[in-house]
Amino acid sequence: MNMILLTGIQASGKSEFCKRYFYKSHVRISLDMLRMRSRQRILIDACFAAKQSFVIDNLNLIVSRRRQLIDRAKKNGFEVIGFYFRSVVSESIPRNEQRTGRERIRLSAIRRARSYLEPPSITEGYDKLYYVYIKDNDFIIDEYKDDESRARLERMVV
Repeated sequence: MNMILLTGIQASGKSEFCKRYFYKSHVRISLDMLRMRSRQRILIDACFAAKQSFVIDNLNLIVSRRRQLIDRAKKNGFEVIGFYFRSVVSESIPRNEQRTGRERIRLSAIRRARSYLEPPSITEGYDKLYYVYIKDNDFIIDEYKDDESRARLERMVV
């Protein structure tokens, strides 16, 4: 059993990644779908009780919120696997522009999310942590390096 925790700004590829890699094996939990944190808690509790692997497909920008989820997963005997999506505003804008309806969000929301982003660290309690970026419409997954070099690189591209 594992909890997959996706982290990244809007239009960084999280939901598509989730569909591609975890559709058949994990319950997808997303505030975009559930609309309320209380509903999210109920579904997470149900996954813990049923010993069902799940993916939290939210922004998960802030360390303190991620740590709460990680601690709960650990207490319930779940392995915690994180995927951090390269969060560069200039790369997210074109993907967001391809969206329609409610899926398309304001540019200011993407910029605001990027300003709040605290890159993950293995010290938060992850069992495994990966870095994900998109190249030629494919996901590239690298082992995450727990240093500031990736974060500095991303800030330079913003």
